[in-house]
Amino acid sequence: MNAPSPVVGYETRGPVAVLTMNKPPVNGLGMALRAGIVEMVARANADAAVQAIVLTGSARAFSGGADVTEFGTPKALEEPNLRSVIIAVEASAKPVVAAIAGVALGGGLELAMGCHFRVALPDASLGLPEVKLGLLPGATGTQRLPRLIGVEAALNMIVSGNPAPAKKFAGTPLIDALAEGDLVDFAVAFARRVVDEQRPVQRVRDRSVPAPSAEAYAELARQAVGKAGRHFPAPLQCVEAVGHSFSKPFDEAVRLEREAFVALMATPESRALRHVFAAERAAAKIAGVPDDTPLRPIAAVGVIGAGTMGGGIAMSYVNAGIPVVMLEARQEALDKGLATIRKNYQNSVDKGKLSAAQLDQRMALITPTLDYGGFAHVDLAIEAVFESMEVKQQVFSALDEVLKPGAILASNTSALNLDEIAAFTRRPQDVIGLHFFSPANVMRLLEVVRGARTAPDVLATCMQMAKRIKKVAVLSGVCDGFIGNRMLARYGAAANNLLSQGALPQQVDGALQDFGMAMGLFRVGDLAGLDIGWAGRKRRQAANPAAYRPIVADRICEAGRFGQKTGAGWYRYEPGKRDPIPDPVVEQLIAEYRRAQGIVPRAIDNAEIVERCIYALVNEGARILEEGIAARASDIDLVYLNGYGFPLHRGGPMLYADTVGLPNVVSSLRRFAAEPGADPSWEPAPLLLRLAEAGKTFN
Repeated sequence: MNAPSPVVGYETRGPVAVLTMNKPPVNGLGMALRAGIVEMVARANADAAVQAIVLTGSARAFSGGADVTEFGTPKALEEPNLRSVIIAVEASAKPVVAAIAGVALGGGLELAMGCHFRVALPDASLGLPEVKLGLLPGATGTQRLPRLIGVEAALNMIVSGNPAPAKKFAGTPLIDALAEGDLVDFAVAFARRVVDEQRPVQRVRDRSVPAPSAEAYAELARQAVGKAGRHFPAPLQCVEAVGHSFSKPFDEAVRLEREAFVALMATPESRALRHVFAAERAAAKIAGVPDDTPLRPIAAVGVIGAGTMGGGIAMSYVNAGIPVVMLEARQEALDKGLATIRKNYQNSVDKGKLSAAQLDQRMALITPTLDYGGFAHVDLAIEAVFESMEVKQQVFSALDEVLKPGAILASNTSALNLDEIAAFTRRPQDVIGLHFFSPANVMRLLEVVRGARTAPDVLATCMQMAKRIKKVAVLSGVCDGFIGNRMLARYGAAANNLLSQGALPQQVDGALQDFGMAMGLFRVGDLAGLDIGWAGRKRRQAANPAAYRPIVADRICEAGRFGQKTGAGWYRYEPGKRDPIPDPVVEQLIAEYRRAQGIVPRAIDNAEIVERCIYALVNEGARILEEGIAARASDIDLVYLNGYGFPLHRGGPMLYADTVGLPNVVSSLRRFAAEPGADPSWEPAPLLLRLAEAGKTFN
């Protein structure tokens, strides 16, 4: 009946104007939408026939919040900014009712709190997740929410960043009514009652904060946040901002909130978190695979191998409700694998994370078998067998015989040539790498390896399937070690070289852990088992004896020290415990190695340890990027954040390099490369050199 705004629809239903935000997919509050809201609120106020206003969005989203693509751009500051929009809505002479379905997050919830009344579907999701981007709610959210739900509940919501369903807030001023039936019809009827009953306009800014014990709770929150978030300034700033809601006038508190928001936006921690947010969305985009590529159905999955990896992979699918057929060569191995899975689920039951009924439901989704014939109906088969090309050939030849046409054949190999594996079948277009990380039911990373002949719909299906099983999928090309393990080899070589030159395992691990790594490299080695790497080195030595150079780790393994499983590796371990204890025996083995190699040890400080190890990652990452093994630098960051314990507050190795400055990275690499006998890998990668010389960055 009325001409719509491009992004905000306008219609009247009797005396009520209905304004509908229409900026798919989630009504992000970019410049166009902000201007449209202000325009239509003014139009409704100028229309004498209108007595009340309903502001709503789509079934998917009232509003998902700020348009993150505008962060750091002039558009983010252009008027009307979000605070100006909220002021305009709240200043409306006619009552404004927010009608909320789907999500109202961040600026979306702040906008709703600027309205005079709020109605919502019971399952609408409300939240202020800005802390997860290293920020705080910057459009009056820290001041409005405490006025509506109290200081304690507001602090919990803002500091955690976690959303909650609207029904949780029934009976609080945040939600005036839970909608039944059609949301907009309900909101229009509610608005009519507001007019008919001549209810006064309720401006949130005019409310006082319910403040029994508010300061005491805020102090408790400061202490808890200070301990938990030492690498992130935003949580503590959230607490301080909420504290202003009951200690300062509204306008002053809003000014302080804005100052804190601007300061946080400039921190490297927020830059890192915003980088990761964008990286996860970018990783899903694959060149040559359109978003509308038809997907293959994945209704049942086969897993070959019931060991630690196979069991974890099976759990990942079962947790998503997808039936799994699990194959083993021997009944005892199958029984052991199923028992381990049941034990893992029982642990979750004991911790209250799972019910006994859910345990039974999940176990019922697993069908054990000793026969490949049990895979005849599966849509995806994943092998998790020993890392041997001969074994892979046996498995893929068998799968090729029994799988139905169109089924996807996946290898969990962490390093072997996927194209060679695909050649064992008559359908290389259906073969893909799905490299899970152990424990597969816990670790978020999934390297999706694209073979030379992998079909586009296989890629699209597996990337979408990763979301279904709650994994962060990163596409990799085919090379030795793919993205993560190829870089890990350089990282490990740098750390081992530090031992040769004068450092000790506990110093290297300590420096890396102080940098923020979840675990030092030598502790990781003890956890994984040192014999695995040793076996690989011995194979390479046998294949090319003249090229092999012994390393310190060889002496550790020759002494029978394979890590935690033998009670000794780089460290020693008390029976039944995992605490690493520095061992004089290791120091002696390292000293003997240095003497045999004619190395005079020198003092090495922690800064050098971090430089050598992290820059080794960066340099290899640059080569991987230039070779096209990784599509973008942010993909490499996701791999290291989700699979290798790289500190989140630094945003990944490639963003860290951007942060310290690529010319500085190049300068250090050149210094390492110039040392006598230095490994050629220290030479700066060509891409890194070009970017540094051009004053550019990876991201």
